[in-house]
Amino acid sequence: MARIAIVIGSKTDEPLMQPALDILNDLKIDFELSILSAHRKPDQVRKYALEAASKGFEVVIAAAGGAAHLPGVIASWTALPVIGVPLPTSDLKGIDSLYSIVQMPGGVPVACVGIGAAGAKNAALLAAQILANKYDDIRKKFTDYKRKLAEA
Repeated sequence: MARIAIVIGSKTDEPLMQPALDILNDLKIDFELSILSAHRKPDQVRKYALEAASKGFEVVIAAAGGAAHLPGVIASWTALPVIGVPLPTSDLKGIDSLYSIVQMPGGVPVACVGIGAAGAKNAALLAAQILANKYDDIRKKFTDYKRKLAEA
């Protein structure tokens, strides 16, 4: 069963999120990748967010570029932790996305990582850390990952 939901606004965002997918595959953490636009299909995003916990998800990673509404919209409809990844999809190279995600109003938290590939990778690692508090197997894999990182 997938523990992490990864949501992107468009198919063109998938290559930008590949580092997150690679990390989760390396750590052998199940995830589900979905394409849902907060602007083009807001009702589907609402339904997805409302049902995420009942589907077994424990963390949501939402990536978006430009206006970057997706992480905040999902966070407004779920009690699950949401990690926002700002994507560099506009002329502003992701700064606009970063500002959109980090300026959530009080009461609707979204954790925000850096822009682009490094942010995608860190979102997967942060999701793993969250799950490691509950699952010993993930804690061991994450600890091993950190040890190998320190040895490199």
